[in-house]
Amino acid sequence: MTMHRRPMGRARRVAGLAAVVLLVACFLPWFGTSTDAGLPPLSGNGFAGSGVLVFFVGLAVIALLAWPYAAGDTPVTLDRPLSFLILTVIGWLALVVRAVDLAAANASVLFPTRAYGLYLAALALVVLSRAVYDMRSERRI
Repeated sequence: MTMHRRPMGRARRVAGLAAVVLLVACFLPWFGTSTDAGLPPLSGNGFAGSGVLVFFVGLAVIALLAWPYAAGDTPVTLDRPLSFLILTVIGWLALVVRAVDLAAANASVLFPTRAYGLYLAALALVVLSRAVYDMRSERRI
């Protein structure tokens, strides 16, 4: 029995980092209200509405990154840049739908000081998009 390390390219490492940040961002507040009106403040994270799809995109990216290591020596057909691109597009669509939904209710809940999880998720999706762009020119071993 031999142990060998399967190399992982830079773009896939960046995608893994973006997926972890995406998962963390789902636990942080995605909207918040102020106490100016004398009412108790409300806030919510990424597990409401279409924000839960963003969480599942982060999990799916990590699963796609781990799948070749779990499969052993057999090639994995889903480990392609197109799979990561599809997940990234789903993540962006879910984030935009959730942001529009929140802005339709009350635009002031999306201030960066109250919705930093939403902005961190958007930043993670930007990094994931860049990683997917770099994957298409990366040589896969």
